[in-house]
Amino acid sequence: MTPPQAVRRRAPLSPRRRALPFLTLALAGTLALTGCDELGSALESTPSPAGPAASGSALRAAEGLPVKGAASKDGYERNAFGSAWLDTDRNGCGTRDDILAAQLDDLDRDADGCKVLSGVLDPDPYTGTRIPFQRGRSKIDIDHLVALSDAWQKGAQKWNDAKRRAFANDPLNLVAADASANRRKGDGDTSTWLPPNEAYHCTYVAGQVAVKQKYELWVTSAERKAMTDVLAGCPDQELPTGGNPTEAPTR
Repeated sequence: MTPPQAVRRRAPLSPRRRALPFLTLALAGTLALTGCDELGSALESTPSPAGPAASGSALRAAEGLPVKGAASKDGYERNAFGSAWLDTDRNGCGTRDDILAAQLDDLDRDADGCKVLSGVLDPDPYTGTRIPFQRGRSKIDIDHLVALSDAWQKGAQKWNDAKRRAFANDPLNLVAADASANRRKGDGDTSTWLPPNEAYHCTYVAGQVAVKQKYELWVTSAERKAMTDVLAGCPDQELPTGGNPTEAPTR
C-alpha cells in the first residue's frame, strides 16, 4: 500500500500575527462552543470576550489582579491538568498541532491535514530568531505562558478537572517558542523570568495578565510589581482575549 503523501500548505499568517501568537486563535472559543453543542450539553463556564479589551489596558488589568502568597507546590503533577494536548475544541486535531499550524510558516502537514510535519517559526517570539521545525527533531516547544505549576500554586489546585484541562489547552495561554529558552523559564512567573527578546516583553506580560485574569488566578506581590514595571513602559498595550471556554468538555 502506498503511504500517504505529505500535503504542503502555507499557514495564512501575517508577521504581526506571528509576533502576537496567542492572539491568532481568537476564533478557538467559537470552535469550542460549537463542539460542546455537538455533545448535547452546555459547558458550565464563561467564554472570554472576543477581540481586544475595549476599555482599559494590560497595565490596568495587571494592577487589578489579586495579590496573595504562592501556595505549596505539594500535589502538583502534569496529569492533574489532563493528558497532554487534548482535542478540547473538537476539530479532530490535538492542541499542539493546532498551535504549530497557526504559528508556523512554510507548513507541511500529513495527508490527514492534522499532524504538522515541518515548518518555520520566524521570528521565534522568545529569542527573535528563525527556527525551523521538523517533527521528531524539533527545537520548538509549545509553552504555557502561565506555567501549569505556577497556576497550581496560585489557585488551580482548587479547580475541577474540566477547568484544568481547559487551562492546559487554551490557545490564549500557548505559544510556540524556542525550546532552550522555554526550559530556562521552567515554571517561573514574570518576577523570575522574561524572554531574552526584549521587544516581546510587553506582549508576553500582557498575555500572562490576560490568562490570570480570565482564570481568576492570583499573583504574588513581586510578580505584580514585575508585571506593572514592564507594562508601564508600554501603557497602551492591549489585553489579549479569546481562547477556549474556561471548562473543557468531559472526556
